[in-house]
Amino acid sequence: MHTTFERTQRIAVLGGGPGGYEAALAAAQLGAEVTLVERAGVGGSAVLTDVVPSKSLIATAEASNAVKEAADLGVQFFAKGANEKAVKPDVAINLQAVNKRLLGLAAQQSEDMRSNLLEAGVNLVQGEGRLDGANAIIVATAKGGTDFDRIEADTLVISTGATPRVLPSAVPDGERILTWTQLYHLSQVPEHLIVVGSGVTGAEFASAYRALGAKVTLISSREHVLPGEDADAASVIEKVFKRNGMKVLSKSRAESVVVDGDGVLATLSDGREVRGSHCLMAVGSVPNTADLGLEEAGVQLAESGHIRVNRVARTSMPNIYAAGDCTTFLPLASVASMQGRTAVFHAMGDIVNPPENRNITSNIFTQPEIATVGWTEKEIEEGVVPGTVYKLPLSSNPRAKMMGIRDGFVKLFASAGSGAIIGGVIVAPKASELIFPLALAVEHRLTVDQFAEAFPVYPSLTGSLTDAARAMHVVR
Repeated sequence: MHTTFERTQRIAVLGGGPGGYEAALAAAQLGAEVTLVERAGVGGSAVLTDVVPSKSLIATAEASNAVKEAADLGVQFFAKGANEKAVKPDVAINLQAVNKRLLGLAAQQSEDMRSNLLEAGVNLVQGEGRLDGANAIIVATAKGGTDFDRIEADTLVISTGATPRVLPSAVPDGERILTWTQLYHLSQVPEHLIVVGSGVTGAEFASAYRALGAKVTLISSREHVLPGEDADAASVIEKVFKRNGMKVLSKSRAESVVVDGDGVLATLSDGREVRGSHCLMAVGSVPNTADLGLEEAGVQLAESGHIRVNRVARTSMPNIYAAGDCTTFLPLASVASMQGRTAVFHAMGDIVNPPENRNITSNIFTQPEIATVGWTEKEIEEGVVPGTVYKLPLSSNPRAKMMGIRDGFVKLFASAGSGAIIGGVIVAPKASELIFPLALAVEHRLTVDQFAEAFPVYPSLTGSLTDAARAMHVVR
């Protein structure tokens, strides 16, 4: 009598960022034989050089602002001496200590993720990987060496991320002209930071470094900062930027940025010049898809170089999936994680609930933050979806008054017919935490009346959410 055993499904993951990490973890939990190839460290750029360190830096900037603004709440600081008097605090930032802390946090997060994978039984391979046809990854285990590992698999998941876009006329040198991955090696806060690019990354770092004490000039090629975001939210942020002393140059395109002595010189397309001590180039990113053997394996790429994927993260090759910033889907760490799990669930025949754009929550970590979910007001105005809009300023919220919050609002979007909540925008401190109830409402199709029946704490900022929902009551 012969016993036959079904061979365990083999899954190979290229890239250990949020998408690759979640794919590997989910595959191991489902019983697959999993190998993950990563060149830098588990967590990828999201953990090591992007999301974790940048948001840690922003947390320091928020702490700095909190001390500066404490006087508005009646907190007084005194200069010790014979004639003691209240003073306005002059906050000093030890950037070396800040950077040491945030890079330490990033390394610890990476190590925690690595431990989770090893505990789950994932085989980790360190090195540069590329596809070798549609069923294998080859890995250079030593940089520039001739030693290669060949990993055969039934299913491949590509999650190689993206890197900052570099303009030929403004090449980063890592000292004066910087990408956002190079900021964490500065020994002190820049005297005058020029930020080129007013999208999410540019706005976040401009906000943070201004709070840390740097003079900041933000060069925006568009009419307003954050051109792709909710117009009311972007308007609040720009107003706060200018009130805090930031110089915003709208409709100004940087033609070139060069090192000039002990500083930098940015030349605009209209001939104007801006001088500063440092320059951050925040002009987007490019997917890490070149020289990976993707096209040879039959994987279709968009003109931008991103990997084309469908809603279950599948590429044009049935056994190859892709997740994260290297794909044509939304470039968010949370989305990459969901794509990674979705890819593995689909490949292994598990139940799949594909992510939908309208359910995805995102946040911009400026001060105040901007959190969004669901359909946008622009889409409602353009008739893409029939809906109603209600906006409630935070200045009317009692908890906001107590906390000294001057800026921000809650905005809800509801279906014109059913009153179901279809989206929303929150501009507030910690909007990233406040948006979750709206995300649940959008995901589960709650109506404004159902949402308003929940009891928020009084007083609380979340009370503004139910107040807005009550104002949108649908008469039956």
